[in-house]
Amino acid sequence: MRLSTLRGWPLTFLLAAVTGLSIAPFTWMLLSTTRKDTEIFDWPPSPVPGDSLGDNLHRLDRRIGLLRVLGNSLLVAGVQTVGALLVALLAGYAFAKFRFRGRTLLFGVLLSTLVVPEQVMLVPLFKMMMNFGLLDTYQALILPGLCVPFAIFLMRQSLSGLPDELLDAARVDGAGEFRVLWSVVVPVMRPVLAALAIFLFLGSWNQFVWPLVALRSPEMHTLPVALATLQGNQNTTDYGAILAGTALSTLPMMVLFLVLQRQFISGLLAGATKG
Repeated sequence: MRLSTLRGWPLTFLLAAVTGLSIAPFTWMLLSTTRKDTEIFDWPPSPVPGDSLGDNLHRLDRRIGLLRVLGNSLLVAGVQTVGALLVALLAGYAFAKFRFRGRTLLFGVLLSTLVVPEQVMLVPLFKMMMNFGLLDTYQALILPGLCVPFAIFLMRQSLSGLPDELLDAARVDGAGEFRVLWSVVVPVMRPVLAALAIFLFLGSWNQFVWPLVALRSPEMHTLPVALATLQGNQNTTDYGAILAGTALSTLPMMVLFLVLQRQFISGLLAGATKG
């Protein structure tokens, strides 16, 4: 037993070193939010927090309107995540459990869009939103993210393993398709939906390029775009305010993960425990 314990120490030290390297940048960012600009890049960095957190947050709020941009980001990310989950659930259910002409071809076309870079779609998407008169609106930010091919693919693959007999039993009892979907499919797919919700929210919350193109007025800025406006040349960049805003931007994602962590881990381990 002692020999086995000694053999495990190198792996323990390796994992501890990797963990330390992973959390070191995040720890430095949190400590830097409490310091003045002249103290942020001191070497070696001090492990003691500073006393400038209030000043950094005040400058951040004065320059970008912190509550407004946070509200914009939460609204866009929240609505887009819920909408994308609903579309992925309905489309994945249709591809997995219904037989219709052209299903394989349509699913193949959907998968082919996964290899198309996002930047290629910027110009057509911009022209489409301009023709619809939706530029500089919440709709311009939300609508393009409602159909996520990866989310539909994940739901289709997950629902393919759901026994058809379970759905047929609910139909025999008189349940319609939407009742089957809500009462049978959703409870079974809850871990997958929770894991997918975290990924969708993370992608929407951190989106930068499309909001930068689609938005014109500062009042509509999301947090990543608003933080980018604080960057100037080396002599004018307010690093304290930027780091304070960056630290705040991690809070919603951490809260969402803490709320859904049990379902998220269950969804990731579902394939490993199957069979």
